[in-house]
Formats: sequence, C-alpha cells, structure tokens
Amino acid sequence: MLRHFKYRQTMKILILNGANLNLQGKRDRGVYGCESFDEFIPRLQQKYADLTIDYCQTNIEGEIVTALHQAEGKYDGVLLNAGGYTHTSVVIRDAIAAIDTPVVEIHISNIAAREDFRHTTLIGSVAIGSIVGFGLNSYTLGVEALKLHLQ
Repeated sequence: MLRHFKYRQTMKILILNGANLNLQGKRDRGVYGCESFDEFIPRLQQKYADLTIDYCQTNIEGEIVTALHQAEGKYDGVLLNAGGYTHTSVVIRDAIAAIDTPVVEIHISNIAAREDFRHTTLIGSVAIGSIVGFGLNSYTLGVEALKLHLQ
C-alpha cells in the first residue's frame, strides 16, 4: 500500500520570537547562551537548505498575534518562542487556537526548572507540542518536530 505524506520539500516554516529575544547572546548568558539569532538563523537555514525558514522577532504582543494570523496559508508551521508572553498572553493563546497552521512552542531554557511564574504556559495547550531547555537547539528540534507532524 502506498503512503502519501503531507510534507513537501518546499516546506515553509516561520520562526517567531517574542519580547527580549532580540537580546539573545547578550542577556543572561548563563541561562540563554552566547550565540545571537543573527549567528544562529543562517546556520539553521543552511542545515535545512531544502526548507524555507523565515525569521521574525518583535517585542510587541499585538505584532505576534498579527504574524500568527498572517502565517495562515503562507507557512506550513510556526516555531513560536513568545518569551515572557508565554505566561501572560491570552490573546496570543487565542490567536494560535484560531488558526489551522501548526505551532510548536519553543523555549531556550527549561521553564519548568526556573521561577514559579514561568511554570505556567498559556500557549502550550493550543500548540501541537512544546520543546524546552535545549538552548538554541530547541529550534532545530522544533523543525524536526514540524517535519514529523506534517508527514
């Protein structure tokens, strides 16, 4: 029996980062590491040269919501690191729930091993899954998770 897969070679992924992630590599290096997204994203794009990986970062909650809405029909999946909005934003949670595009929740640090307020994720229940605690490799694992999900 032949199996047909939804995955295509031209799979398009949006990496969407929230507040303070523009400071990656500079802020709290003991938790987040020293590599910036300006260094990491090109390496990730090169590793997955058969995919289109776009990157967007904003410190503004409403812009994250708009980017999620605009991902519908344009991207096969979204890797979302909402930063601190993970723990507070009902509107980002509702935006994920309102679209059909699969979203993987990403965190560089292990949020379960940090301050109590970081243990709650409002977006985890509407994401297809969560990857936390593997540094920037969380994004690489997120790409692999989306590829498997879309098969």
